[in-house]
Amino acid sequence: MQKPPVPELTETALFLDIDGTLVEHAAHPDAVIVPPALPGILGDLNRKLDGAVAFVTGRNLAMVERLFGQTGLAAAGTFGIERMLGDELESGHEAAAAVTPVFTELEKRFSQTKGVYFEYKGPVLAVHTRAAPEALPAVIAACRNTLTRLPAGYRLLEGHAGAEFLPEGATKSAAIAWFMSRPPFRGRIPVFLGDDTSDEIGFEWTNRNSGISVRIGPEIQTQAHHTLRTVTDVHDWLTRLARSG
Repeated sequence: MQKPPVPELTETALFLDIDGTLVEHAAHPDAVIVPPALPGILGDLNRKLDGAVAFVTGRNLAMVERLFGQTGLAAAGTFGIERMLGDELESGHEAAAAVTPVFTELEKRFSQTKGVYFEYKGPVLAVHTRAAPEALPAVIAACRNTLTRLPAGYRLLEGHAGAEFLPEGATKSAAIAWFMSRPPFRGRIPVFLGDDTSDEIGFEWTNRNSGISVRIGPEIQTQAHHTLRTVTDVHDWLTRLARSG
């Protein structure tokens, strides 16, 4: 795969994953560090793209704001369950009572496993093993065993450093499609940057809609057509994009 081109700003709609794309992964989700210059780069891009820049992340919107502050960027949080565009804010999929006992049981099972962290995001449960990579196979196996006890439509997304339970419709592709149906994104070329399993469906949607898909990290089998190796490479590419206009 090759590095992504620098597209024409007036034709671009830019969608950005956060962890592993804009910021380096950390052992705990709360420990990530946002480089001081990054919010300014994103704000500059947002102005030059007339507002057609959006975060598309598994994090909830409250955490996005804590990390980046008031950037003015659109955002899809919790895999698109939360969506914010200007004054428009949508939030759905309240946590079903049926998922709580299952999630609690899993958390108790691994409560003594150092480095395994459970993150509750409404109807979404994320199990992080980045600080305990040796625990990942056992975590994945335990998560798979609970699927039949969850409400219809729930699925398990297995990642490189953990797993997430997601309700039907919570996908990054749906979030990107939602933005692309609205101004200022409508009619532009989608450009999506991501790094993990949850981003593959976004790459596939972007490709089908004549966009530019970019995977961050070492080359592996992926739906993305382009690659940037590191988070630093992403920052450099975004800076070049901002300076191109």
